[in-house]
Amino acid sequence: MQLNPNQLGAHLQKGLKSLYTLHGDEPLLIQEALDAIRVVARSQGYTERTSHTVTGAHYDWSEVLAAGGSLSLFADKQIVELRIPTGKPGKDGSAALQHLAQQSRDNDTTLTLVMLPRLDKATKTGAWFGALESFGVTVQVEPVERNALPAWIAQRLSAQGQRVAGGDEGQRSLQFFADRVEGNLLAAHQEIQKLGLLHPQGELSFAQIESAVLNVARYDVFKLSEAVLAGQSIRVQRMLDGLQAEGEAEVLVHYALSEDIRALKRVKDALGQGRPMPMALREQRVWGAKERLFERVLPRLSDAALAQLLEAAHLVDGIVKGLKQPGWPTNNWQALQRLAMMLCSQCVVSPPTSRTY
Repeated sequence: MQLNPNQLGAHLQKGLKSLYTLHGDEPLLIQEALDAIRVVARSQGYTERTSHTVTGAHYDWSEVLAAGGSLSLFADKQIVELRIPTGKPGKDGSAALQHLAQQSRDNDTTLTLVMLPRLDKATKTGAWFGALESFGVTVQVEPVERNALPAWIAQRLSAQGQRVAGGDEGQRSLQFFADRVEGNLLAAHQEIQKLGLLHPQGELSFAQIESAVLNVARYDVFKLSEAVLAGQSIRVQRMLDGLQAEGEAEVLVHYALSEDIRALKRVKDALGQGRPMPMALREQRVWGAKERLFERVLPRLSDAALAQLLEAAHLVDGIVKGLKQPGWPTNNWQALQRLAMMLCSQCVVSPPTSRTY
């Protein structure tokens, strides 16, 4: 059975299963889902808890397998938690997980919780994950994307009896809040709790939010490329400033930008050879959010514009490696900013022109 985190509460009210698998890269949401399961488990007599973390390819799975079949003298029911930080259990782990999953079907004294990072499509089609999904409940925890973050913040404020002002001021407050905590959901949660401590229930003004919320955004270089392809120039500038302040390697930022430019060129060439857009994108391994962005941007990009972008990416590659290029900034971050904005300007969606008759 597959669930998303929003469905977990209603599911737990109907009854507790003996096996749950949580996978995703959002620690706050994973922790909240675990806490919800544990609360219900404790109310049903699961008073003992053991934890195991898989470390390396030669991990001894016998301890985990034994834990599921043994109880202490002081507990009738137990929770066995298993963390696999790499998401790759290996051959022995695959067999052990399949055994655990099958064992859980008839086990009403042990609750097994398996925690995994975000999994790719190939991993989710593996036999061990299929067993976890068939015999238990899987909860896929997706990150809260930037465009959904204001609504997420508003919902969390509402849960503690607070809200932003109506109209434009409220939207401005939520956008300001989201800008400050983007990419750091745990910090967003902490800042929301802080507002609950600082101010009574009711409406929060922009000034109250501005004075309370720290700038705790953590920027992801690959999220930067999505912002560039979406033509969000102000956000791109803010993310570049954040990446520089956090000490991100310039070569990694350049790689993300130049790889997008090269992928755009390859897909454009494939379209020119008569391949359908979906096929061309699959061949270049363009998936998810980027797939939609490529579909929107490619019809707007000319061959000349792509050639100019490729040349610029080549020049900036030299700059971040210590070379000087005529007409380009010598500062690595300034050069990266120019390259990002060159691509970003090609991706901006122009507003529709009005016609007069």
